[in-house]
Amino acid sequence: MDQLTTRHHSFAIECRFEAAPAQVFRAWADPSVKGRWFAGPRDKWKEKIREFNFRVGGRERLVGTFTGGAVSTFDARYLDIVQDQRIVYQYDMYLDQKRISISLATVALRSSVAGTRMTFTEQAVFLDGFDDAGGRERGTRALFEQLAETLRAKVAG
Repeated sequence: MDQLTTRHHSFAIECRFEAAPAQVFRAWADPSVKGRWFAGPRDKWKEKIREFNFRVGGRERLVGTFTGGAVSTFDARYLDIVQDQRIVYQYDMYLDQKRISISLATVALRSSVAGTRMTFTEQAVFLDGFDDAGGRERGTRALFEQLAETLRAKVAG
């Protein structure tokens, strides 16, 4: 029998976007916009399934395959949504159908002089020997770079 373990990790990322809080919120809430930025690495990952029900109690599921065949699954449930201000969700991550982590994530949006200050906080527990070694935080930062690109394209376009 495998040894059952838990390893906890928390991090916060603050981003500033030259877009109004309503635009940043829409990037999280609108499936057509979120699909542009919330995905695995473009050169190493291919989307297979995307389900999206953005409401309190609603679920989001994203399944994709990495080059080499590994399958990742993001399975989330929305716990709290305040229009243009806050999103709280819980999600499980799976790698090849093995649950590797459970997280609570909070997105807080505040108006700033240049647009929006977004603070993202994640509290994660990594399960049964999965050693993240900071990969979750790096991956989340990469997602927010893609979010910034999406917002620039929407604001400019």
